[in-house]
Amino acid sequence: MTAANDNYERIAIALMSSGSDAIIGTDVAGDIRWWNPGAERIFGFSPDAALGKSLDIIIPEKLRDAHWRGYREVMQTGESRYGADKMLSVPALTADGRRISVEFTLALVTSADGTLIGTVAVLRDVTGTFEELKELRRAVR
Repeated sequence: MTAANDNYERIAIALMSSGSDAIIGTDVAGDIRWWNPGAERIFGFSPDAALGKSLDIIIPEKLRDAHWRGYREVMQTGESRYGADKMLSVPALTADGRRISVEFTLALVTSADGTLIGTVAVLRDVTGTFEELKELRRAVR
């Protein structure tokens, strides 16, 4: 391994281990395979409670059908509308049942031979900002 590759690996480990943003990795079925400290902080599920579980643990029930239709389409086509230049804002659930607002980007994960093996999402809790905007809109009306 070269020094540059070693540095990239250290950077990746530092990012994946961060507690600021949630980083969640899934397999093609939508089961959680990576749950970083940021995901634990934001959603309240320990790694033991999240790993191997469906994304349904953080998706509000009313949104699950739409989510899984989109997820299956991404797994079949290998393409997502939510990449580097698009953030998706959605409600999410915490371990204690609270609804929060999150923004996320999505990247597809492929094996060495190019086979799609899952996704990784970087999520940020924007509940405070979302609530402020709602309040401003109310005040303007």
